[in-house]
Amino acid sequence: MGQKKAAIQRTGENASLDMNLQDVMDGIEDKLFVIDREYRVNFANLAMRQSLPEGKPLIGKRCYEVFEGRNNPCSSPLWKCPLTKVLQSGDLTTTISPDHALSSETISNRYVKITLYPLRDSQGDINAFAELRKDVTAERELENQILRRHHHLHALNRISSATSGLWDLDAILNIALDTVLEIIGATTGGILLLHEQNRKLCYRVYRGLSAKYVEQMEMSLGEGVAGRVAQTGEPVVLEDISRDPRVAYPDLVSTEGLRGFVSVPLKAKDEVVGVMNVAAHMPGQFSAEDMYLLNSIGCQLGTAIEQARLYQRLELGRERYQTLLQHALTAQEEERKRIARELHDETSQALTSLTLNLQAAITKSETDGVVDTDFIGKLQKIQSLAVHTQNEISKLMKELRPTLLDELGLPAAISRYAKDSLESLGTKVSMEFEGVEERLPTEVEVTLFRIAQGTIGNILEHAEAKNVSISLKCNASECILNVKDDGRGFDVSKLTKVDKGGRGAGVFTMKERARLVGGACNIRSQPGKGTRIAVRVPLKGFMADAEDKSINS
Repeated sequence: MGQKKAAIQRTGENASLDMNLQDVMDGIEDKLFVIDREYRVNFANLAMRQSLPEGKPLIGKRCYEVFEGRNNPCSSPLWKCPLTKVLQSGDLTTTISPDHALSSETISNRYVKITLYPLRDSQGDINAFAELRKDVTAERELENQILRRHHHLHALNRISSATSGLWDLDAILNIALDTVLEIIGATTGGILLLHEQNRKLCYRVYRGLSAKYVEQMEMSLGEGVAGRVAQTGEPVVLEDISRDPRVAYPDLVSTEGLRGFVSVPLKAKDEVVGVMNVAAHMPGQFSAEDMYLLNSIGCQLGTAIEQARLYQRLELGRERYQTLLQHALTAQEEERKRIARELHDETSQALTSLTLNLQAAITKSETDGVVDTDFIGKLQKIQSLAVHTQNEISKLMKELRPTLLDELGLPAAISRYAKDSLESLGTKVSMEFEGVEERLPTEVEVTLFRIAQGTIGNILEHAEAKNVSISLKCNASECILNVKDDGRGFDVSKLTKVDKGGRGAGVFTMKERARLVGGACNIRSQPGKGTRIAVRVPLKGFMADAEDKSINS
């Protein structure tokens, strides 16, 4: 009696436990059911039952018939039934697949995560399976958004890497267009730039379009799709451009067979500088995501275009500056030659004549027995002043244009100028010349002499040097001038501009002179450690010009 009563009590407890387990399973929002090895349903929770038509038989039916409306276990194009895999491995398995409508092969835009758990009997054998189905559409969409953002960032990084460090506008546009077409998976497209003066859009680079059309295309703001994009600053994506009434050049669209189309503005500081078009030969090829990506690239590319244009203006300004400076220095040299010639031909000769006449007057006065010693003394002072003035003018003529530079060449001119300027003040000068047996091109000789002259002038004025070494070495390709002193030196980093007093003008003039002939001037100095100036000037271009101008050219 007692045993029977205990058995009845355990049966009641199991029934109560089963009811509690049923309540727990029904409280789960995800779909859950249990099947045996023959795919027959033994249990289904409330969420699973509610997905079925009301009153549809469930227990004892095969799962693929009840839940999927199929005659065989699930397979492609739906998910592949994981039951066999669980039996083989003995472990749970998980898969994520697009959801679908019951009794339909149509895939929806929702995703379901399917987890199949093996259930074992008291001997450890698998005799049933619990399948949990969880809607993971939100997680999947978040994952897709993250992947899209990663794709966009990767694309922007590729554009940035491809165009960074480039200043040539055509190079930037060609690389950018090729990269965009590769990213989007298209073969047809082009970039139109907005002319700054006439405000017209014209193709600058293009791919997959006929040259006979695009090279003559010119659109005003608001004209056609690209013109409206440039006017509004808003991107446009079209499923089929051949059906759009806004097309400005329908012949191009029909001839090229263009269908899918996206057009985005290229912006710099919120100003439209151009438009980028990408086209396909099938309609509906581009999505809103593609438009978003291209629009982001357009903003980045617009900035690159603006920077390239600014660089072009800077280069043009630099070229104009160099041209003007070259004309100024050439005019300066010509004026130096003219003044030196006039001083030699007129002033110097007049002073020579004056000196000789004064000497003649003094001699005659002494011969005639003139006893007015005060008068003779004044004549002698005037003659001495005339001789001094003549010597100063001679020095000035050498400063303006040393005759040795024209007559004997650069080494003799530098040597004479350095000795006359430095050795007369007690500074020891050593010189070395190599490879200068033949005359150098005039531009090179004048440039190197003026730099040497400016350097010697700085040594005289600032350096207080005891020793100066000058070296000029030339070969077939270049000339190198080195001037080194052991004077006071200075902090080169502080010499960044010409001040109001003119300090620094000599250094910058030397650098500009070297740059105008394609060379470079490097200055190294430290306080108390002297100064070294190295000038490197190429000869190839000048030698080629000399050969072209020779009698045998």
